[in-house]
Parts: sequence; structure tokens; C-alpha cells
Amino acid sequence: MEFDDDSSETKGGMWVLDQKLDQPMEEEAGRLKTMYREKKFSSILLLQLAFQSLGVVYGDLGTSPLYVFYNTFPHGIEDTEDIIGALSLIIYSLTLIPLLKYVFIVCRASDNGQGGTFALYSLLCRHAKIKTIPNQHRTDEELTTYSRNTFHEQSFAAKTKRWLEAYAFRKNALLILVLVGTCMVIGDGILTPAISVLSASGGIQVEHPKMSTDIVVLVAVLILVGLFSMQHYGTDKVGWLFAPVVLLWFLLIGGIGIFNIWKYDSSVLKAFSPVYIYRYFRRGRKDAWTSLGGIMLSITGTEALFADLSHFPLAAIQLAFTVIVFPCLLLAYCGQASYLTQHRDHVSDAFYRSIPDSIYWPVFIVATLAAIVASQATISATFSIIKQALALGCFPRVKVVHTSKKFLGQIYIPDINWILMVLCIAVTAGFRDKSQIGNAYGTAVVIVMLVTTLLMILIMLLVWHCHWIIVVIFTGLSLVVECTYFSAVLFKVDQGGWVPLVIAAAFLIIMYVWHYGTVKRYEFELHSKVSMAWILGLGPSLGLVRVPGIGLVYTELASGVPHIFSHFITNLPATHSAVVFVCVKYLPVYTVPEDERFLVKRIGPKNFHMFRCVARYGYKDLHKKDDDFEKKLFDNLFTFVRLESMMEGCSDSDEYSVYGQQTQQSRDFLLAKNNGNTCTSTDLTVSSVDSIVPVQSPRHGCNMTMSSGRDSTQTEVDELEFLNACRDAGVVHILGNTVVRAGRDSRFYRKIAIDYVYAFLRKICRENSAIFNVPHESLLNVGQIIYV
Repeated sequence: MEFDDDSSETKGGMWVLDQKLDQPMEEEAGRLKTMYREKKFSSILLLQLAFQSLGVVYGDLGTSPLYVFYNTFPHGIEDTEDIIGALSLIIYSLTLIPLLKYVFIVCRASDNGQGGTFALYSLLCRHAKIKTIPNQHRTDEELTTYSRNTFHEQSFAAKTKRWLEAYAFRKNALLILVLVGTCMVIGDGILTPAISVLSASGGIQVEHPKMSTDIVVLVAVLILVGLFSMQHYGTDKVGWLFAPVVLLWFLLIGGIGIFNIWKYDSSVLKAFSPVYIYRYFRRGRKDAWTSLGGIMLSITGTEALFADLSHFPLAAIQLAFTVIVFPCLLLAYCGQASYLTQHRDHVSDAFYRSIPDSIYWPVFIVATLAAIVASQATISATFSIIKQALALGCFPRVKVVHTSKKFLGQIYIPDINWILMVLCIAVTAGFRDKSQIGNAYGTAVVIVMLVTTLLMILIMLLVWHCHWIIVVIFTGLSLVVECTYFSAVLFKVDQGGWVPLVIAAAFLIIMYVWHYGTVKRYEFELHSKVSMAWILGLGPSLGLVRVPGIGLVYTELASGVPHIFSHFITNLPATHSAVVFVCVKYLPVYTVPEDERFLVKRIGPKNFHMFRCVARYGYKDLHKKDDDFEKKLFDNLFTFVRLESMMEGCSDSDEYSVYGQQTQQSRDFLLAKNNGNTCTSTDLTVSSVDSIVPVQSPRHGCNMTMSSGRDSTQTEVDELEFLNACRDAGVVHILGNTVVRAGRDSRFYRKIAIDYVYAFLRKICRENSAIFNVPHESLLNVGQIIYV
């Protein structure tokens, strides 16, 4: 008899999740409907959430008036009409990109409320087989959070799906595109605090012109050091201050804008006519074109808006933007333009010089606080996107700390925090000029927007099933605006625009090399896994002495026996009485509910005492640093043994599996079994090895005696007692320490990537034992070398 291990994972088997079997099916269905039903917020609650979203989502976008006009006219203003033209560009940039594109279109493409580049990629991974690590299983698609749409095989969406899946090159190109966007978001996490805090600190020099720039830079550096040093406390304790600060900031800049329009020149309101954009380009030509790099800064923070989407409902974010953010920003820019028409030589400090003297210092304090809030939002978004990259195998293992018991998304990554701080201080102290930092900032922002646009094309086709004409209109309008900005920032690459490119290139190399090594390691495990025939040939003792205890063998495989186990039993004369292969797998979903996290299955006959447990996580889920994981693993293992014993003696004419949400049929069967009524028409299969072996019985039912029920119950009790005794004897965690080396015939760039870059990253990143919180006294590392 041949046992095909792979077929067991595709045809169906006996899988068990952590479920309360005595819970009525109707109650469970009601709970799920309640959880995923579209929530209707009352008007008061919606206003409260819109108010709170100001502090988390709009801080970065709101601080742009501090530096936009200076970066637009770094060499001064020659003609007053140029101010009107620049203002008109700002007005229509804010209208087209943040308002229309992001708030009302892109934010609807969230992954169950999660925003950002990786959230879009995860959404695409569920609608097409584009994930580069092929560890998907059909049971993953049954998760309640694994939502996806279906489409007709002849539809344009189906053709797009087949086109993406046809070649590995296209999958890798899409991954690289996502990684480029992610790296630019990390660049935002460095440049936003630098330009925001430096611009806010510049207000000191306006009131004290004789003060040197060194003091302003020093103040900015001290604020940045304090900001990054406080990250480990999280924002839970001080987050309630963010919204009032940002609301006060928007009201102040809006009010000052109205005052300046009334006092200086109300004719600037003619900038709402797009005619002045044409006149601006006709008059300024190349200088007007390159000034778009500064105007681009008026929409910075838009990507942070999308990345921080998970904290609030979309309706609250839309309400806050349309009622508070958008009008106040327009008033602020119009007010500064009105002031500059009378004071063209003050363009370098247009914001601070346009403030009335009586409220100068209060506004300066609020501006500094707003800059800190904006920086905090971007740093938090950086932590979040790195956590997502880490979960999808695209970033080296780093320590992730959960800073809040209330909010799942509030995390802190110490290593990344200090790297961001060092780079941010280096940029601030190195450039000392917000113009060059602004050029760098604009480059990072426009590239992220281009990446989002390209991903949105696939979202509209595969997920939304939009007509191709709508896709073309959206793509055309977005690319015309964004490519125009991109062409402008290219002129400023040598004036600071190279900084985000260098930062992004460094992080891209790190992320892609790590992902490449991870894929190669998985492919080796997949192709070298042990056949069930070999395991069965060893017999129940596995050809060894089986000592008391349970061995938890960690593997990346969700099916089959890993090569590391054969390597282990070949070199050691003993193994544990019970063996559980543990696979911790991340899925392209934002979270996996606790009651659907674990899958358990038996490997081989019962007297082998071998099992597999797959623990599934989403990219927002975190491992808890306690015994919860091990406890839940054993709870699910014992539940599996009890269920398996109840199902013995029944057959299946159709293949049927028990996993996920239990059907009413299976529940009725289990209730009947417990009541002694052992005759049922339910068709089931049992897994006697790691493939499905149907147990034959008459087609119209099964005749089971009471003695068979007592025998299965006795078997269940015996095996549970055996597993408990093994658990009491001790649990040993067996981890593979796989060293990846480049083959002798590999090209030189592969040898550099694997033997140096990947090896260095493996050396400095966290060990698996630290990730799983395995105590050293019960840890056993098994080493092996593979060549790729």
C-alpha cells in the first residue's frame, strides 16, 4: 500500500478546531453574523470617532503648511501671480489626491478595515495564487476572516487572475513592487519627524533672528531623541491628548487663514479657478514645473492616512476630512498666499510670519505638539507595516512588543525604533535645511502613491470586478497627476531627493534577500520531506527507543514529515513517546479568530502516537509571551483524540471532514454518540495515516453495537491518559537550525546575497526559540546545512 502524504492535505481529513461542541449551531451563526454585520453608528458616536481620528490619522497631513510655500519657492518669489498659480495647484492637489482618490476610493479597498501596502497585497493573495511561499491549504479558505469574491471563469477578472498566476516572474515583480512601497513608507517614518520637527522648531529663529541655525537644529534633535525614547511606553496613555491637540491646530491655522485673507488680500480666492494653473506653467516653464516638488508636500501624510485606517470606521475618517481637515487646510494655504502677496521676501518663514503677534507663542507651542503627533502617527505606521512584512516572511525576525491591552494595533519594535532615530537625526543634522529634506520627502511620498495606484488597478479588477472603462479612467487620472509630480521630483534628486532612494534601496535589499532565503529554505523542506512509507516501515517504535515525554517538532511545513525529523532520529538513538509536528503559519488575513487558530491531525496509525498541529495567524496577530500557546495546543490535541474516538466505526461515501465551523450533521452525530444512539446516516472518514483511508460500511446506515461504543470510549480514555502521562514526563521543543549556503556553481551575486547578506541577517535577527518563548532547559536545536 502506498501512502501519498500530499493527497491527504488536498482531499480532506480529520481536522479539529478549538470549538465548544455543546454550543448550539444557531447561536454560533448568530455570533458570526453579529461580528461581521455592517455596523451602524449613531450620529453621536460617529462624531466622537471622527474627533478621535484627527489625532491618529491626520497629524501628518495637517502639519504640511509649515513648509510647503518655502519648498515651492526656495529661491524667492519673482511675481505675485506665481503665488496665485501655486495656490491653485495646492487646492486642486488636495482635492484630487487626498479627497477624491484616497478618502472616497482607495480607503474602500481596505482588508477588513486594514490599510496600507501589505494589506492590499494580502487582499490580492486571497483572490489569486500569487503568494511566493506556497503554503496555502484549502482549509485556510474556510476561515471567517478569509473573505474573497468569486467571479465567472470567462470574466475579465478571471483572465487577469490567470495572467498573474501564469509565471513566477510576475508574482516576484508584484512582490518587489509591494516591497518598494513598503520601503518608501519606512523612508516616510524617517523624513516626517525630521521635516515636521525642524520646521516647527524654526519658529524660534523667526522671533530671534540673531539665533544661529545650530541652535534650531539642536532643539529639533533633542525633541526627536525624546520622541523616539518614549516609544516603548506606547500611545495608549497619551493618545487621548492627540485629538484635542490636532483639532486645536486645525482650528488655529483655519482661523489665522481667515484673518490673513481679510487683512491682506482677499483676491487670492480667485485661485479656485484652474485657469491660473495654466498661466503659472506658461509663465514659469521649467521653474514652475520643478516647483511641483514643493507643492507635492501639501499632500504628504495621505499614505499615512491609508496606513492608519484600521483604527476607525471609514465614515468617521471621511467626516473628519470633509468637515474639519479639508476646509482648514484650504483656509491655511489661502491665508499664507494672501500674506505673501504683501510680503514676498518672507517666503522662507511664511507660516510663522503670518501669525498675529498676540498669539505667536501659543501657536508655536501647538505647532510643535502637532509636529510631534504627526511624527508619532508615521512612526506607528512604520511599526505596523514592518510587522505585516515580518508576518509574510519579508523581514528578518525582530522583537515586537504589544504596548496596549485594549488596542491590538499598538505595537513597538525596539530595533527598528533606534534605527529610525539614528537615521532621522542624521538627516536633520546633516541637511540642516528643510528645503533639501522636503525634496527627499516628496520623492518618497510620490513613489508610494504610484505603488498604491498600480495595486489599485488589480484590486478594482480582481476584488471589485469593475468594468475596464472605470479602471482605465481611474488609472489614467491618477497616473497623469502622480507621474507629473514624479517627473518634477526627479529634477531634485541631487538636491536631497537621493536620500529616500538610498534608504529604500538598503531596506529593499534586506527584505528581498531575506524573503529569497526564506523561500529557498521552504522549498528545500518541501522537496526533502519524509515519505509516509518510510515512517510506516520503521514500525510503532520508529526503530528507536521511545522515552517518556512529548516532543514538539517545529517545522514550516503544513503537510508531511519534515526532513529535520529524519535527520534527528537518524543521529540520535531515542525519541519521545508522543511526537507533535508544530507548524506556525501566517495567512494573508489580518487576524485569525482564537477559536479557529489550531488545526490538529493524526500522522500514521494510532500506536505511532504522532500528530500534526498547525497554528494559523494573521499579519496583525501577535504571539503572547506566556504558556497560552502550549496550553491551547494540548487542549486542541486532546479534543481531537476525543472527537476521533467518537467518529470511529462510521463511514463516508462522500469525503467529509471535520474542521472549522461544525455542521449540524456532525453535531447531531456527536450528541447521538454521547446519548448512546450510535446509529447515524452521517458519512465520515477517519485518518489512519497521514492520508485519508475511508472506512467502508453499508450505504444506508451503520449498525454499531454498544460494545463497539464502549471499546472506542476505552480507547479514548487510554490514549488521553497516555498523552497526559507523556505531558507530565516533560515537553521538549525541537527546533531546526538550518544554515543556508549558496551552491558551488552559483553566480557571484547569489553567493554574496546568501553567504554574506542572508547569513549576516540570520546572525543578528532573533532566534525562533525567542519568538516562541521556548525555555532553554527544554530546547533542542537540530542543525543542518542546505545548498541553494
